[in-house]
Amino acid sequence: MSDFVIILTTSDKKETLKRIANYLVEQRLAACCQIIGLIESFYIYEGKFEHTDEYLCIIKTHSSLYNKVESAIKLLHNYKTPEIVEIDIQKLNLDYLKWMKEVLNI
Repeated sequence: MSDFVIILTTSDKKETLKRIANYLVEQRLAACCQIIGLIESFYIYEGKFEHTDEYLCIIKTHSSLYNKVESAIKLLHNYKTPEIVEIDIQKLNLDYLKWMKEVLNI
């Protein structure tokens, strides 16, 4: 519909996600970031079962900005291998879409 996306990343440190969110919004790489937590994550990393309390950052942006967002997350993140997942937005309120376009200069 619009080429706008949501990018998800997690961290066990809320301050890491705040730093990422502030940077992305200030640089106009994201229209909005939201941090949710605590969540429980279960996964295998480097061959070991892990159970970690984490926070989730929801990043709302345009698909054309993905590479810059990914680079910023990798630079600012406290994990060696951060989760960075892009989800296409299928439908979007037109007023919200207009606002996102204005904020991101798209």
